[in-house]
Amino acid sequence: MFRPRFSLIDTMAKTALELLKKHWGYDSFRHPQEEIIDAVMEGCDTLVLMPTGGGKSLCYQIPALMKEGVCLVVSPLIALMKDQVENLRQHKIKAGCIVSGMTDEQQSNVLTNCMYGGLKLLYVAPERLRKRAFVNALKMINVSMIAVDEAHCISQWGYDFRPSYLSIGEIRQHFPSVPVIALTATATPVVADDICTRLGMRNVKRFTTSFYRDNLAYMVFHEPDKRNRLLRIIRKIGGCGIVYVATRRATRDIADFLNANGIISSYYHAGLTKRERDMAQCRWMEGKSQVMVATNAFGMGIDKRDVRFVVHTYVPTSIESYFQEAGRGGRDGQRSYAVLLYTEGDIETLSRNVELAYPETSTVREIYNALCCHLAVAMGGGENEEFVLDIDAICAKYSFQPVTAWAALSILERDGMIYLPSKGDAQSTLMVTVTRDELYRYAASNPQYAPIIDSILRVCGGVFAKYTEVDEALIAKMTGLDTVQVEFMLGVMDNFKLLDYKKGIQEQTVVFTSPRCDAKSLLAGGLDYVTQKKHAIQRKEAMVEYIRSTEPCRSIQLLRYFGEQSDRRCGWCDICITQTKEQKAEVEAKVMQLLAQGPMTIQQLLSHFEDIDERLIRSQVRTMIDARTIGIDREMRLYI
Repeated sequence: MFRPRFSLIDTMAKTALELLKKHWGYDSFRHPQEEIIDAVMEGCDTLVLMPTGGGKSLCYQIPALMKEGVCLVVSPLIALMKDQVENLRQHKIKAGCIVSGMTDEQQSNVLTNCMYGGLKLLYVAPERLRKRAFVNALKMINVSMIAVDEAHCISQWGYDFRPSYLSIGEIRQHFPSVPVIALTATATPVVADDICTRLGMRNVKRFTTSFYRDNLAYMVFHEPDKRNRLLRIIRKIGGCGIVYVATRRATRDIADFLNANGIISSYYHAGLTKRERDMAQCRWMEGKSQVMVATNAFGMGIDKRDVRFVVHTYVPTSIESYFQEAGRGGRDGQRSYAVLLYTEGDIETLSRNVELAYPETSTVREIYNALCCHLAVAMGGGENEEFVLDIDAICAKYSFQPVTAWAALSILERDGMIYLPSKGDAQSTLMVTVTRDELYRYAASNPQYAPIIDSILRVCGGVFAKYTEVDEALIAKMTGLDTVQVEFMLGVMDNFKLLDYKKGIQEQTVVFTSPRCDAKSLLAGGLDYVTQKKHAIQRKEAMVEYIRSTEPCRSIQLLRYFGEQSDRRCGWCDICITQTKEQKAEVEAKVMQLLAQGPMTIQQLLSHFEDIDERLIRSQVRTMIDARTIGIDREMRLYI
């Protein structure tokens, strides 16, 4: 009797579908999610290249639920990690994260949950993997797999290289049998190869979906009057959108301009406080603002599906970054527009910034000396010490360009001289360390503290049992105090041991991972640095070529850049529209020329055209008939 054989993969696929339905409510996977999940479950190292909004996260989240143990997820942004964890919890999935600003007790609780089965996914920043205490704790956890999000950051040939990502390859040595899945939305073939090398991926299975977006029109316009052109674009397209600008100051200036012209807009950049950024993002996500004007600090992890336009008012540093930002439009499948407005001055600025971002070795050494002198780090000292980094003060004192200073610090970080922790978005936390009655007695004898104590008890749930996030700005608003007063009063209560208050660190810091040395001995990037600069110039040149090109179709250009060969014209980018107009004019002129020789049927006309699409010819003939430029007789012959 014949008995069907069910492979392990078949069984897992059914389980994966059940989990998909149970937690996310979907009845089927998108291609090739199911195949990726199968590869991970087989224990294969896996590289996933999938456009923004393509469903990459499910490719590791579902295997994480199916495997025993904890999936370690490495992700670049604190806000993105928190959003993903919150989203998973809403889907009844046990997930957690360890981020800067968390107390030792909070971190310990998360790790304990991982050890004893309380979590299935643990999100961390790559910088966390450099901490010996964390790595030692990780060794005690049953790590089922490692997921690397935004994996292009590990490649020195990519557009967004981050030295901290190199730690991921090192952590693999502690878990040699654990599969790794690397995911990114933007990687050229060279970068994809480098990702596999840097992560030490073995027998890797690669999955690449088409980067073609048939609902997204890419358009590039040389435009000296960007503001008014932007206004016309927004009014014509309608709906919500994102406007990317080059500087923090420009975010507010453009938002003010749009608001003054009746288009409700918010602005966003990394220099705003966390509360200000959250409020701006929330207004836009909820539709209270039509437009978000932002630097490239905005967008990662934002899943707003009805974005009808993404406009760049400057030239991005690479096609990769442009493609990722433009791809935030039209995730609902409806027609959307990615528009880039530029001037020749923008191209000159881009070229200048690339040069500034890759300073000479002598400049890197000067900046290293300036950093050490400014922070009063003695020769041979400073190892493992952390300092607040005021880059603006250093640049003003020693006459450096900020972009050059940051570039030099990045080189020093990669060379192992310093370490730049992620800039704190760490929320302040507190826990009441006395009883409720003792707290009330303090409020009674110190009535000026009563409003702040009452506000804490109202908004900080569980504050007597655990550390809880506290928003000083919100407390200030509730009490009528200013934020500085709230921080001072919380500090006073901390001194009196009424509560344990840990203020969130907002400053950028720098850690000296090696003793201060003679700057002359610095390698400053060595040969790799020279190659990195070469690739940065190549990316810049590719971006400029894309902007200035008049053929082929924009979509075809982008696909070819990412190694995908295609001759499929989109039909509605600025190049296609221009070519169509030219072809229509060519068709009309030739039709008039042919009919001047006498009446012809449409088939006779078509026989005289070779390289133009028949559909366009027929459409233009109908237009000419409607306009009465030509006529049609009873025998269906066209005439003038």
